[in-house]
Amino acid sequence: MPTESAQQSQLLFGPVARVPGVGAERARLLAKLGVRRGIDLLFLFPRSFQEPAPLARASEFVEGGRVSFLGTVLDIGQRVTQSGKHLLGVQVAVEGGGNVRLVWFNQAFRAEMYRPGDQLLVTGVLKSTVLNWEMVQPQTRPAADQPPASNHPLPIYPLTEGLKQSAMHQMLRQAVPVLVEQIEEALPEIIQQRLNVPGIRQAINDVHFPASLAAAQAALRRFKLQELLVLQLALAMQRSQREQATRAPQCEPSGKLHARILNRLGHSLTADQSSAVEDIRQDMARAIPMNRLLQGDVGCGKTLVAQYAMLLCVANGHQAALMAPTEVLARQHAETLQRNLARSRVQVGLLHGGLPRGQRTKLLEQISAGQVNLIVGTQALLSEQVHFQRLGLVIVDEQHKFGVLQRARLRSEQLQPHYLILSATPIPRTIAMTAFGDLDVSIIRTRPPGQATVRTYLTTHEQLSSWWQFVDRQISRGRQAYVIAPRIATAAVPEPPVQETISAFVDEVQPSAINASSELEQPDSAIKQQQMPTTSLPSVREGAASAKGTFELLRAGPLAHRRLGLLHGRLPPHEKEAVLDQFARGQLDVLVATTVVEVGIDVPNASVITILDADRLGLSQLHQLRGRVARGRFTGYACAVASVGCQSQDNERLAAFQKTDNGFELAELDLKLRGPGDLLGTSQTGMPSLRVANLVEDTELLDLARETAREILKSDPQLAQPEFTRLIHQTLRRYGKSLELGDVG
Repeated sequence: MPTESAQQSQLLFGPVARVPGVGAERARLLAKLGVRRGIDLLFLFPRSFQEPAPLARASEFVEGGRVSFLGTVLDIGQRVTQSGKHLLGVQVAVEGGGNVRLVWFNQAFRAEMYRPGDQLLVTGVLKSTVLNWEMVQPQTRPAADQPPASNHPLPIYPLTEGLKQSAMHQMLRQAVPVLVEQIEEALPEIIQQRLNVPGIRQAINDVHFPASLAAAQAALRRFKLQELLVLQLALAMQRSQREQATRAPQCEPSGKLHARILNRLGHSLTADQSSAVEDIRQDMARAIPMNRLLQGDVGCGKTLVAQYAMLLCVANGHQAALMAPTEVLARQHAETLQRNLARSRVQVGLLHGGLPRGQRTKLLEQISAGQVNLIVGTQALLSEQVHFQRLGLVIVDEQHKFGVLQRARLRSEQLQPHYLILSATPIPRTIAMTAFGDLDVSIIRTRPPGQATVRTYLTTHEQLSSWWQFVDRQISRGRQAYVIAPRIATAAVPEPPVQETISAFVDEVQPSAINASSELEQPDSAIKQQQMPTTSLPSVREGAASAKGTFELLRAGPLAHRRLGLLHGRLPPHEKEAVLDQFARGQLDVLVATTVVEVGIDVPNASVITILDADRLGLSQLHQLRGRVARGRFTGYACAVASVGCQSQDNERLAAFQKTDNGFELAELDLKLRGPGDLLGTSQTGMPSLRVANLVEDTELLDLARETAREILKSDPQLAQPEFTRLIHQTLRRYGKSLELGDVG
């Protein structure tokens, strides 16, 4: 027969239906919450805690006080108010004297829950009326079901239809004492002391049965820190594993060579650019592969820093590869390098999917023979046909447009080169410490002097006729324009918006500088308010603005005399590249597109961008789209057009977008408003999502977890000490596959 310990272990990892207090019916409901095993129930943490309401007598009642009392139902009444609301009133006699009227609105079902004579435990906020005390929307339960210690905080659990809080409390009171004894401690005592957290069993008990709110918060802090520590330890292990197992070519950055490269670039570096260059020089001088993220706002000069790294690599006798997300951007990078290196012996090659077969074959032979020093390309660089002779550096531009596995493939299938990824989307610090935690980070915050600026405006669909006139005047002056819509086509059944979306829409955005228009009078005359023709844009009844619909309506209306192009993600790759190329070469006046142009195109002549239904996009994405203009010497103009019925919180977001052009500020605000899950999907990171910790609220805990993980690896590089065994095993179970960690420790 199984031992008692074995039986309890079977409860922990077996079906939750076998756990005392659960049963088959409750197990079916718990499955909807992701609870299928006993251990899942044990770690189903409350979503909040209700502070204790003291058990009071009527003589102790005060206006506005939140209390609990025991009482007996006297009478039940229902009526419909003049405004059409259903009102349920339950008169209760308080134990020890006095009455309280309990009131609920639009909850007629509650009338069947109470009968005269029922004994209740009632909790709520007191309100004094002329006749007696009243509680609106109170919580009630049978007096016999009151928790053992009603003066303790009450855990509030996530629920599903058919499962009540009282049932959750009852299950956990029976299950936790049985299951908690089988939980093993993963954090060694020295780490518990370092983090100042309770042991695992105490923490579980304090979460489910807290003696005080402080005890509950301390327990949750332990689980958040453990989750973040496991993540940071996984990232530190990945970094250590990479540094120990691989070697990269050393590229010596002598002072003479440094000066020669700067002279070749033809631009003076800003302080931030110089700092980033110094980081890269130190990294590439080592035999350990550089693994650096270079992030900075639109127009800050990341490409110049990347070119420095490529030239440093080539000067030391190695090849460098730059991978861009589109053929157009790859061609622009290649043209810039060829221009800067016109009178040098450095050979630049451009590899993309559209190359004729003969040219492609010849270029591949030259790359393999080492005759091409700098190779610029698209995802074609990932082809198995591409063989480098001595690859020393890989640079990935607009890194978030390539999956993690794609980026790693170019690195892992060759000799280990140095690795530099560029991000024009400023990444909040907590995201950088998690999704990119194994990378060193360099940041360029300032823009080079003399760059053109962007003026940002907010408006509504009803005011767009004046804006289209302004766009037309810009085109008359030789400029080009973007028009962005969140959807590809208008459908009877709403299709998912492209990439990021927010919520539905209620309140209208108030028109901003479009009305005042003083800024637009230089160099353009004021935008005058005119009635928008009914054919100019899709009706709100048709849903979100679509690229296809907007293209047809502009072509038949306000911009009919201009050359328009259409771009969206469902076009075949060769058609996308053809449209982008036409726009980049000035053969199109207006590019109507979805958010596919967020990155991958650089047209210095484009001065205007119109973003329709802008409230459906995230702040970081809006900022990236705004960055498509003012990339040359011409002032840029960005107009964010709100949906009809834009919600008030989205109004605030758009106001923030108009107020600042600092991408880092907007990225942090975006993180707070939308959360890390929306800002950075797991499809790109390849990482499991966090369950307890919150990257917005727990930044200090993340810092502590990161420091602790580094201390662990510093004190025990091989992770061989027995006290770390359970922690390492937990780390490998959670992140071993996604981070390709070896079975160490």
